[in-house]
Amino acid sequence: MSQEPLPQTAGPRLLLPGPPRRMCRRCVMRESPPDIRLHASGLCNICAGWDREPAGATGRDLLETDFTSLIKKVRGKQRYDCLVMCSGGKDSTAALYMIVRRYRLNPLVFTFNHGFVPDEHVATVRRTVRALGVDWLTWESSEMHEMFREIVRSRSGTVICPVCSLWYMSTTYEVAARYDIPLIVSGWTKGQTTSSTRSAMTACACKQDSPEHRSMAAATAAFMRHVTRTLPAYRDFPENMEAVLTRARKKLKTRAMAVSPHWFLPTDSAEFIETVKDELGWSYPERSYPRRTTNCDLNFVSTWLALRDYGYSHYHIELSNLVRRAMITRDEALAALDEGVLDEALLGPIVARLGLGLDDLRPR
Repeated sequence: MSQEPLPQTAGPRLLLPGPPRRMCRRCVMRESPPDIRLHASGLCNICAGWDREPAGATGRDLLETDFTSLIKKVRGKQRYDCLVMCSGGKDSTAALYMIVRRYRLNPLVFTFNHGFVPDEHVATVRRTVRALGVDWLTWESSEMHEMFREIVRSRSGTVICPVCSLWYMSTTYEVAARYDIPLIVSGWTKGQTTSSTRSAMTACACKQDSPEHRSMAAATAAFMRHVTRTLPAYRDFPENMEAVLTRARKKLKTRAMAVSPHWFLPTDSAEFIETVKDELGWSYPERSYPRRTTNCDLNFVSTWLALRDYGYSHYHIELSNLVRRAMITRDEALAALDEGVLDEALLGPIVARLGLGLDDLRPR
């Protein structure tokens, strides 16, 4: 699917509703009652709770030896040791690089394309798998476009990315079952899980249960109940990640565990950037949100809707988690979250692919 490149010049801004929201003085979460509240100290309730957590209350941090113990159980047992989800971004590319070069596993690389993955990202994955000499499977479909349209039109507070994750994780488990692959590897960062400890090792990292997700999750769950009952094409679509995992275990007969190597190392994927640039020819895309990330085009729309409806996005959550863990500074997080890129010139052509216009993105 060839796509016209998105414009690179700034256009008119879409205006967010209401006055500017106050931001936590430690992290980058914005005040959004009742979930995110700022105390008199200027700290948000998430940071305040983090400070109150007794040291070691959630168990020890994950170690690289935990990961090496895990991969010993799968190495050489099947045709492929693991299934690596790779979008062409720095985190998933670094994860794939580690799997092949650091841990010497034989992966099947899987790229999921819902029709909004730019051609340059697909080309990046192609260069990567050729450089590493590994097998690559791509999957492309417009099956979800009507649901995406309904998310935008409904103004329900639904966040696109968690809904999309139900789709791509369902498909990923199908691929793992098809090739009898026991381990799914992603590029999830420590910021994308609510814990840096062993509790992160679940069947899938996409499940999040914390105050900053509460309203988003409730709105998304209500939308999923509605859409699976009113749109016949999605009657059998999983309403939540628990349904995805149940289907994987019972129907697909797979108990493949989904993990990220980034969870097990003391550094983040940024430590591997120069290596993947030099060895794999990887580079940052020209335009992105947050800065220096690689995401699908629909991600821009998803982020805008979250900012409109909640005042923060899942990137504010992820980067705030990294700030609390002292993996990045607050200033670095603020620089990454420059919202100037989310303008009409960028968003208009994307929603047009869904048959929608900029008015569908504006506040009521």
